[in-house]
Amino acid sequence: MAAAQVKQFGNVLLFPYQVEAIESLSNGSLLVAGVGSGKSITALAYFLLKVCGAESNGIKLKKRLPLYIITTARKRDTYEWNEECAKLGLRPGVQNLTDISVVIDSWNNIKRYADVTNAFFIFDEHKAIGSGVWAKTFVKIARKNRWIVLTATPGDTWLDYISVFLANGFYKNRTEFLREHVVFSRYTAYPKVERYLNVSKLIRLRESITTTMIGRKPVDFTHTNILSDYNREDYNFVEKNRWNIFDETPIQNASEYARVLRKIVNSDESKCDRVLELLSKHKKALIFYNFNYELEMLRSMCESNHILYGELNGYHHDTLPDGDSWVYLIQYISGAEGWECIKTDTTIFFSPNYSYKTMVQSAGRINRLNTPYEKLYYYHLMTDSSIDRHIQRAIDRKELFNENTFFEERV
Repeated sequence: MAAAQVKQFGNVLLFPYQVEAIESLSNGSLLVAGVGSGKSITALAYFLLKVCGAESNGIKLKKRLPLYIITTARKRDTYEWNEECAKLGLRPGVQNLTDISVVIDSWNNIKRYADVTNAFFIFDEHKAIGSGVWAKTFVKIARKNRWIVLTATPGDTWLDYISVFLANGFYKNRTEFLREHVVFSRYTAYPKVERYLNVSKLIRLRESITTTMIGRKPVDFTHTNILSDYNREDYNFVEKNRWNIFDETPIQNASEYARVLRKIVNSDESKCDRVLELLSKHKKALIFYNFNYELEMLRSMCESNHILYGELNGYHHDTLPDGDSWVYLIQYISGAEGWECIKTDTTIFFSPNYSYKTMVQSAGRINRLNTPYEKLYYYHLMTDSSIDRHIQRAIDRKELFNENTFFEERV
């Protein structure tokens, strides 16, 4: 992008789409943008320019508010936000160029800041969903401070927007929202939305607080489904008899039912064969997996074929391997967010995660503005089994796969 098309702010160059987003943002906004698009710098620039009245060519401020950044535990622990703040002279815990107090902490500790007033909060990722402590504390904080939310996946259903709507004062409480907009099914054992009412109002409210940042995508990318085999005899036996063939016990509930079927389809050796075929074309790749038995399979595959590998999971936090040929084995929970990789153009999803949001975050690890690649490749290993089809259908609808619904449909 030519220099004339960017805006200098301190030591940072803001792209036109970032400048437009800053102009559009206001208190209580959702900043919606893809993973790796520069949301963090945009939010910090908005804080300094619009909230603190900084000069456009420097950091001279008209007023100062304490800055609190509530993010994921991983982003806090890897100092990702510290690095972004430093670009604009903001440093947590020490005297900084702007003389602004900066606190960076995780959503796990949000209750610590429930009584803070007259500050500015950046909520990184929309974690205040549901009716739990995070959501309640988020609303309490938002009503006493200025704030914005950063997210790549703002909400799968209207229920996901309740806390943001409450924080903006559109509704008094959750009960009022549910009474006005939600009809629950009377024929299920768990709460299930049958339909929403007055959706036009919900759309209007969402649009009033949403700033979508659409920037120049650095690369093209392709998503390819790769079919693998599975033991159909075992699968059909479990479906028919509700029997856990691994523990030799009756299946007790929907969660166990889904877990057993997934193990049958995910542990088939043909999956590793498909991975090896992909690695013959792509010498370096990230591989995302869900379960420990998948990790054991992938480790064995690498060791048997003399493939250099590293791991990112609850036990190992290896650095990215170096060299011309390697794989990095990543457990979704540990590595779906909070880091970037520009050393490869390939991601392999050994099995799908239940969450659409997690899949999007995982794909974003290699899709960064500073990637040197012109094209990125995503491969989804799957089978034609009923459970894989249902999971994929939920992901396509940007929903969370529901084990109870799947179990009821298979009865």
